Formats: sequence, C-alpha cells, structure tokens
Amino acid sequence: MKDKYNMTREQNIFWAKRNIVDSIWKSCHIEGVDVTYPETQKLYDGGNIARLRIDEIQLINNLKHAWIFILNSLDSKNDLNFIKSINSLVGSNLIDRAGEMRLYDVNIGGTDWKPELPNEEEISKNIEKLLEIENNTDRAITIMCYLMRTQFFSDGNKRTAMLFANKLMIENGKGIISVPVNEDINFGEKLTTYYETNNMEDLKQFIYDKCVSGIDNAQK
Repeated sequence: MKDKYNMTREQNIFWAKRNIVDSIWKSCHIEGVDVTYPETQKLYDGGNIARLRIDEIQLINNLKHAWIFILNSLDSKNDLNFIKSINSLVGSNLIDRAGEMRLYDVNIGGTDWKPELPNEEEISKNIEKLLEIENNTDRAITIMCYLMRTQFFSDGNKRTAMLFANKLMIENGKGIISVPVNEDINFGEKLTTYYETNNMEDLKQFIYDKCVSGIDNAQK
C-alpha cells in the first residue's frame, strides 16, 4: 500500500480543519444519527437543533472535542493510553466507563460474531508492533481496522479507531480518513465480514480507495 498523499504537516492540519465538520457529519451517519451537514455545522458552532435527541447532540459535541484534542496533540506518544484519552472524549456522558477497558461481553449489530474480552497487555503490545509498519497510510488504516475489531471499549470503538488513525495520518501529512455517506452500507458490510473472518485486506483496500482524502496539488 502506497501513500495517496504527501503533504506537509501544516497542509494536512489545514485540510483536516477545513473538513472537520464534514468528518463529524460522516461519523454521525455511521452511527445512525440522522443529521444534515448544515445541522452539524450549527451544532459545531455552538447552536442547537431542537429535533435532535440530547444524546445525539452530545455525540456530535464529543466528536468536536475529540477532533480538537487530536489536532492539538499531534506530538503526543502513540500508544494505548492516548487511544483511551480519545475514547474518554468520544464517550463523555454517553458511554459506560468511557476511556476504560471493556469488562463485559458485547453484541455486534448485523452479525452473531462476538469479540473476546480484551487483554490490555496483549493489545498494547499489538499496537506497538503495528506502529512499526513502515508505510504511514498502511499503518494508520491497519491500526484503525485492528482497533475496531478488538472492541477494547464498551462503545465508541469505530469513532475512537478512526480518530486515532487520523492522528497518525495528519502527523505524517498523509491526508484524512472519513467514510463517504453514500458508502456507509458498503463500509458496514465489509466491516462485518472482517469481524467474522479476521481478514482485513478487503476492508483496508476499501478504506484506501474510498475514504482517504487530501490536497490534490500535494498528491503524487
């Protein structure tokens, strides 16, 4: 897997900030929140949308805070503790024991497959190993997929995994990852297949082809 984009960190931060509301809006659709882009923009700017539930507004505000945290922490160490910090923001006032390891079984919608209870030491070592992947884009996408399937947290695993992957992308100038709304179903199907088979290659290729964006004039 080759890098699709080669930007400076400053270019990538600009691109991420320019698309932050779009990224939040797309994440909401993955989570089944029926919100429009203008509504997402209004909430991001501190407004209110009366038709949305309190938990839906909280989810959007949490994503905003998590994105700001990512952009302000690009030099922070990439490890499980940082990933926990992301989940604590993603899950604030929404998730049981946000930022802490899952202690009970969970069901995954759309499949009978169930993730094992996480082993913190094992997952931490696996993340360290995956961080050694040479190619920056491959590293970010691989870790994103691994974290989604591991289900380390009681909820918010997809959001947390994608945010951490974006930190890895942005700090190395490789673009940002977000799932286009018109690809939600394809993403969900490929993610479910990955859950069931533990083969991430098809999902990784889909993310690479459909979900990575950057500044065109910095593209190879």
